[in-house]
Amino acid sequence: MTETPPSSGPSRDLLLPVSILIAGVLISGSIVYMVGSKNNAPSEGGEVNAAAAILKVLPEDVVLGDAKAPVTLIEYGDYQCLFCGRFFSDIEPGIRDEYVRAGKVKIIFRNFQFLGPESAAAGLAAECAREQGQFWGYHDALYRAEIADGKEHNGNLNKDLFLRLAKELKLDEKKFTSCLDSGKYLDHVEEETNGGRTAGVDATPTNFVNETKIRGLAPGDTRVVEAIEAALKGQ
Repeated sequence: MTETPPSSGPSRDLLLPVSILIAGVLISGSIVYMVGSKNNAPSEGGEVNAAAAILKVLPEDVVLGDAKAPVTLIEYGDYQCLFCGRFFSDIEPGIRDEYVRAGKVKIIFRNFQFLGPESAAAGLAAECAREQGQFWGYHDALYRAEIADGKEHNGNLNKDLFLRLAKELKLDEKKFTSCLDSGKYLDHVEEETNGGRTAGVDATPTNFVNETKIRGLAPGDTRVVEAIEAALKGQ
């Protein structure tokens, strides 16, 4: 499925139990959210092959831009992750304007909703919007709403917000609410998160430019753009 680039207290029935240890840490100038996992990096043999397969365009991906663009940018993100939000607000608009609109890069967002119940619920809401062809519009609206006050775990990502965003995007509210209340895509959100671990994701944000991994976000970070330019030169 492809989409063209758009312009630049939680409900109890939406919550997933979470038992993942997290910590914000500063490493070599890069801010990342670390994931506690014994399987963060792919190892030999089958695990390497599995990771490579995951870093291809998958049938369930919603592609932003031209599906035939030579460079693929895959972001594994959490809607509560403040540095994912900064990537969305500070870096991604330039990539969309300069590379996606020109047909050079296609973007795929995949859930890595590990920060808690609000994150899982937000991932579910975006998937419910996807049913109505509005994944990317909803993705953007979620990030804008969450980064407005620069805080996490404060109840911002709740059912009232999800329904308000659905209304603003002119979704069929009855269908959206039914999808939300049923938890229809919670398994999908969890499966994408687990797929990220297979691909070696151990922090958010993590971006892959083709198969080049860019972990975390540093002040004035240009690594993703540099990787895009290198990939384009290698075509």
